[in-house]
Amino acid sequence: MASVESSHVSQSSSAQSAEEGEDFIPSKLGTKEYWDDAYRRELQTYKDIGDVGEIWFGEGSMNRVIKWMEKQNIPENAAILDIGTGNGVFLVELAKHGFTNLTGIDYSSASIELTRNILEEEGLININVQEQDFLNPSADLKDFDVCIDKGTFDAISLNPEGRDMTKLQYVTSLRAVLKPQGQFVITSCNWTKEQLLQIFSPGFELLQELPTPRFQFGGVTGNSVTALVFKRLS
Repeated sequence: MASVESSHVSQSSSAQSAEEGEDFIPSKLGTKEYWDDAYRRELQTYKDIGDVGEIWFGEGSMNRVIKWMEKQNIPENAAILDIGTGNGVFLVELAKHGFTNLTGIDYSSASIELTRNILEEEGLININVQEQDFLNPSADLKDFDVCIDKGTFDAISLNPEGRDMTKLQYVTSLRAVLKPQGQFVITSCNWTKEQLLQIFSPGFELLQELPTPRFQFGGVTGNSVTALVFKRLS
């Protein structure tokens, strides 16, 4: 399985300096067409050889979030939303750790078909999977205790059209689907902690920064991935 260094999102390395506060250069990775094509290929590969495809940020990213959930004693029946579920592998891992009230959404129909095939193969037929655009969620997508994003916000931030509005809409959608006092876990390789705090500061409070792999280059040590836990304020 792919790690963060080889993931789709890592192709956004054309980002401008975070210290300078500049935004990312628009990319095809921010378009629905790109992900429809990508998941059609992954779906065909799964049908051909049974390969479930890429795990965004690697297995360590899933383990990191699940470990945090278990340490926080998140109830097994807590309503959990996987935003941009992709191939649904994270839903599988959550189910294997005992979580029972799971929903995964993605705006790519091929992603949803791939996820359903994988869940069926795993015998996990009770997981709710929906084709939905998180920026325009349906009215019944609400009241979640925990929302999880591994790379979806990264991708939509690269949308060539209306990126500032897209980020604002994401925050609005998150407030709509997450319960007051509910928790939001985001893993990003495009945004620093400080940038994410600024983006999500309206209506959200930082609870915790999760430990992530560190790298060293030219004598400078830093994090290649940022993982934060926010709480939705009332």
